[in-house]
Amino acid sequence: MSIDWAALGQVFGVTLAVTVGIVGLFTVGIVGTSRTPGGPGDTATATGPGVGARTGAVAAFALCAAAVAYGIYLIVAA
Repeated sequence: MSIDWAALGQVFGVTLAVTVGIVGLFTVGIVGTSRTPGGPGDTATATGPGVGARTGAVAAFALCAAAVAYGIYLIVAA
């Protein structure tokens, strides 16, 4: 029995990159939904995110959902 170390390294690298990317996208979505319209230190009473932040958050969550759906498709199709 022999192990193809190059293939194992490629699988590890792609898995690491995709995992970090999806977690990063999800983090962008969370930050986008929690951001206040004012800047740091702003004492205004506005608590909801702005339109641009909410749109970016929805796009980030949609990309995360698409990546998960594609992964499930790859598993089920095989």
